[in-house]
Amino acid sequence: MSSPEPTTGGPAKKSGRGSAFWLSFIAVLSSIFLSAMDLTGVSTILPTVTADLNGGDKYTWIGSAYALASTAILPLTGGLADIFGRKPVMLVAIVLFALGSALAGAAQNINMLIAARTIQGIGGGSITNMTSIIISDLVPLAERGLFQGILGLTWSLASGIGPPIGGALAEKASWRWLFYINLPITGIAFTLVLLFLRVRTPPGTFQEKVRRVDWYGNLIIIAGTTVAVLGLTWAGGRYSWDSSHVLPPLILGLITIGIWVIYELRVPPNPTIPFKLLANRTTVAGYLGTFAHGITSISLIYYLPVYFQACLGASPIRSGVDMLATALVIAPFALLCGVVVKSTKKYRPTNYLGWVLSVVGFGVLSLLKADSSTGKWVGYQFLVSAGQGLIFSATIFPVLAPVPVTMAAPALAFFAFTRAFAQTWGLTISSTILQNQLQKNLPVAFTSMFPDGQELAFAAIPTIGNLPEPLRSEVRASFAKSMSIIWKSMIGLCAIGFISLILLQEVEMKVEKDNTFGLHNEGSEPGSSTASTIQGEHVSTPTAEKATV
Repeated sequence: MSSPEPTTGGPAKKSGRGSAFWLSFIAVLSSIFLSAMDLTGVSTILPTVTADLNGGDKYTWIGSAYALASTAILPLTGGLADIFGRKPVMLVAIVLFALGSALAGAAQNINMLIAARTIQGIGGGSITNMTSIIISDLVPLAERGLFQGILGLTWSLASGIGPPIGGALAEKASWRWLFYINLPITGIAFTLVLLFLRVRTPPGTFQEKVRRVDWYGNLIIIAGTTVAVLGLTWAGGRYSWDSSHVLPPLILGLITIGIWVIYELRVPPNPTIPFKLLANRTTVAGYLGTFAHGITSISLIYYLPVYFQACLGASPIRSGVDMLATALVIAPFALLCGVVVKSTKKYRPTNYLGWVLSVVGFGVLSLLKADSSTGKWVGYQFLVSAGQGLIFSATIFPVLAPVPVTMAAPALAFFAFTRAFAQTWGLTISSTILQNQLQKNLPVAFTSMFPDGQELAFAAIPTIGNLPEPLRSEVRASFAKSMSIIWKSMIGLCAIGFISLILLQEVEMKVEKDNTFGLHNEGSEPGSSTASTIQGEHVSTPTAEKATV
């Protein structure tokens, strides 16, 4: 079969988006809303859950188990989406998320909750990954700015709703309902995806598709990620960084991830992640920026509630309301980024502005005291959230601009893996800093109330309000001083973002998409070709071949 002529870099042909597109888009938005609301809502209920289940020495696992599972599964879901199709993988992900939610709500001890969060993580990570992949199928990159902004808006809206709901349930009812309310939402999301996500599925029998999965590569990366995240979870709080519980698994995990990269480059004919993606400096810059943003954004989301509850004496529900200054600012700036990129056809300015605002924002956050005024902690949140919101949407454009559209799924799977792995580092780094600083700064009269080696942050917060003065004020001041070091450390980690800016170049964004996975009634049928561009060269790839590679 002769290759068709490549497309040229002319203007994109405007395609009408009918009801099939918008219903599919709504189905995707409902799924990402579900995942985001749960992820952010959990941060406000951690102190309550820790006290209720007597899990003071394992509280970090409530977040880390989710992060570990969602990170390890991401490369596999990207590969499965290319082989089995987007819709089946998304439906399975929603079912797993619902199962994990039900088990988390019914958890009778901390170990059961951790196991349930692991199942939730597999589903939630897959939902996030599939959302980006499906949007890349439906909308060309050159037109995706607005839709990427809407995704960011949806995520941020869910992030704004999640903490107040979590806090309200923890305070007025039961933290278990934060997980139970996922069940009707998953039902709605499942129904919308089942009925309205009418995208094409690659040809082939089930047996043929199973044989095409890169099973060995996925086993290697799942094992490497799991071991590395285990080391990260134990680091700093429960065990010192140089202990036998941390250093060996961390090193072994990172080596295994390195082996996975070499394996993917040399062995499988159909690698899960084709690392020729990294042949372009702009794509590398996008991944570096995503890694830095993953660390800083998760630290902001998880540890601002600690400041509100420990320093300002806020209840769980109040801390969720106080977090609205973050969530509701990230949302419009994520949308603004998409609009600017779509209108200017350039993504460098938003990346630059995002990192500048983030550095300034974390800088002023480090000035917060236990008695800081409302104007200060609201205003400081505005600055850092504006920067984080811009970057939330901005880094995906340099990742995808240089690569062929037929490689969007693996590129986005690695994008999601990079962000999720970075979030695990962010949780660990911030937890370690806070634990070490609290041990140094808290009064002995307070630390003596807790067993040696217990992680202080979430175990201590519920007791602060009952302390006599002046001990209560001293403890709150110590928490504020310790939190300041977290925000100063985030300034340093933003340096990774600035390094990415040095590598970043403007690459013309594509006006075509891969019709192998498009809507049934839109564009050409499977078997037609899609042209793509990498490093300035046009490459014509038959989309039917993409389904069988």
